[in-house]
Amino acid sequence: MSSPPASTRDIKTIIDEGTMTGRRWAVVGLCFIIALLDGFDTQSIAFIGPAIAQDFGMKPSDMTWVITASTIGMTLGAIGLGSFGDRYGRRKAILIAIFLFGVFSLMGAYATSPTQIIVLRFLIGLGMGGATPSLLALTGEYSPASKRGMMITGVLLGLPAGAMLGGLIAASWLPVMGWRGIFLIGGILPLALMVVTYFLLPESPAYLVSRKQNDGQDEARRLLRQMTGQAIPDHVRLVSAGKVSNGGSIAGLFESGYRNVTIAISAIYLFNWIAWFLLLQWLPTALTTLGLEKAQAAYGTVVVNAAFITMALPLSSFLPKVDPRKLLIGMFAVGIAVALGLGFAGDRWPVVFALIALAGFGIGGQQLVLNYLISNTYPTQLRATATGWGIGVGRSGAIVGSAIGGTLLSTAGPSGYFMTLAIPLVIAALATLTVRSTAGATATASAPAAAAPASR
Repeated sequence: MSSPPASTRDIKTIIDEGTMTGRRWAVVGLCFIIALLDGFDTQSIAFIGPAIAQDFGMKPSDMTWVITASTIGMTLGAIGLGSFGDRYGRRKAILIAIFLFGVFSLMGAYATSPTQIIVLRFLIGLGMGGATPSLLALTGEYSPASKRGMMITGVLLGLPAGAMLGGLIAASWLPVMGWRGIFLIGGILPLALMVVTYFLLPESPAYLVSRKQNDGQDEARRLLRQMTGQAIPDHVRLVSAGKVSNGGSIAGLFESGYRNVTIAISAIYLFNWIAWFLLLQWLPTALTTLGLEKAQAAYGTVVVNAAFITMALPLSSFLPKVDPRKLLIGMFAVGIAVALGLGFAGDRWPVVFALIALAGFGIGGQQLVLNYLISNTYPTQLRATATGWGIGVGRSGAIVGSAIGGTLLSTAGPSGYFMTLAIPLVIAALATLTVRSTAGATATASAPAAAAPASR
């Protein structure tokens, strides 16, 4: 008996037309938990920084390299492991990232000098920065088109949720456990999660088809049956549209169909993250300088991240229906107003904390729009690379923001520090004015692999 004739099906169509099955929810949920611990480790230095400075007799300006080291590591990790995920698989990149930030966080509990902490925070950053691109890419590739924005946003919320959890732990446990205890928690939990991830996290079927070609067909069909519940016969050959000549490499981001949008998004990431990390990394210190107790100052980071989480899911449901350019400009306008307001608020704490909450939308919320834009603009072969590149460029801005915070607080005081946040936000808003034409051109050039975000 002869076998049925081979037929082909576009894997993106199969994924996009399905619903959120239990298998898909399990993958997205595990990605969220990984992001949660990633966010805890990312922001832990902001919470324990004052305690480390006190132990080693350091001034706020002396903490610059302690805070900046992890940001440098995150920059290199996002770009390096992002490209690694596109070339060798999302699952492998995520496991490597968890191992890095778990092991070196554990070692941080036994550091005996500021130099050791600086080196370990850099190594921790390689893992923290490297996890996000593949987490977001894998989430997008396990989500149907109708739910993709919501799912990506949900996983991205693990980062501020982890930061918020870290703030609550710092406020209540830091007096008891000390900063070394926070490092221990940040190391033990990821290493335990790594074991769970090894056994439960699958590879992306879209990656298997786009990169492994013939070798990945059987595994991709098996995963698609699990995630969609569809009967996909063995003779069906899965194909991935939107091929690029330099998949999994930075060069692919600058091919003619993607060059303009890559430059535009990079500029927005760069200046938005200068403001965002200038706020996140130095907010507890700024509030302490204004007269707030250290334990209470940690709640500033809790508030800004809680506000980010509260507005994120409703915002994600609107993303396919609005013009991303107009939304970004509106967000930057709110952020600029918040920065100026904080500069004049002084120690009027109800006003200060209300403005800090608005900062979660006007300074941090742009990341939701940018990650959605990337997921819908670039094909599978470039998705983690593009996310890693954007985050890597953003982390370069984060290095600047983290580095200048101590100097600003020492020279201009809390008021000058807060008002300086407006400068990079204005520049990012100007860069946003170029997004409409570049996004439209990219969508046209990449069809049918990607659709313009505003039309989804």
